Amino acid sequence: MTSHTSKGTAVVTGASSGIGAVYADRLARRGYDLILVARNEERLKVVARRIESETGRKVEIVPADLTDKSSLAKVEALLRDDKSITLLVNNAGIGSVASILQADVDTMTEMIVLNITALTRLTYAVAPSFVSRGGGTIINIASVVGVAAEMLNGVYSASKSYVISFGHSLQKDLADKGVRVQTVLPGATATEFWDVAGYAAQKTSAITMSAEDAVDAALAGLDNGELVTIPGLHDGGAWDRWESDRRELSKKFGNSKPALRYGLKSTAAV
Repeated sequence: MTSHTSKGTAVVTGASSGIGAVYADRLARRGYDLILVARNEERLKVVARRIESETGRKVEIVPADLTDKSSLAKVEALLRDDKSITLLVNNAGIGSVASILQADVDTMTEMIVLNITALTRLTYAVAPSFVSRGGGTIINIASVVGVAAEMLNGVYSASKSYVISFGHSLQKDLADKGVRVQTVLPGATATEFWDVAGYAAQKTSAITMSAEDAVDAALAGLDNGELVTIPGLHDGGAWDRWESDRRELSKKFGNSKPALRYGLKSTAAV
């Protein structure tokens, strides 16, 4: 059902298809007006027209290649200056299944620019505005390969590990300032991502989730106050235990002497 009560404006990047387009649809139905960002202007127009006709929400499109500095700067300025914006979904990204011996390094560098640099700059653009107004929501789309790093291309996995770590830091920095930060870790999802990544067959695999289910689960996680949402992880306690173990391990790194196992004569027992 469409909500007629405005919750402000949601900005969704990578909104012309897949997970981004589903986020746009669901957020409009929740009462948000939309600003949709993607490279493909024609696809954006199609998504915008459909959502406007079905929900009655206001939908603006911003065709932009976020790997281009001037285009990225335009979206950053929008996020800084438009006081109606209350939610940002950093969804734009690309992936690969190629190994280091197969992948083109320029393509990998472009992936870093989109998956890391653009996401970081857009977050830095909007966070101060949210803090100044005492509220706002940032949703960053990571991936399960940010944890399961060996599953796909190493640069892609590392870029999503960055999104997870960045999210933890944002939650620490912004939690007491009224800004919500959710990190979403989809597993394999049936979108065009796999065509670009070089493994289209994954879209029809038995383990692959629909984009609709992934986004609906992510939004339910947001409603439930989850900081990290993993739609395909059935044992939610497993993540809580993993996080607890990680935090405990981090307390054991602060020693001035190397560990005894390295056999250095200067090492003192601790």
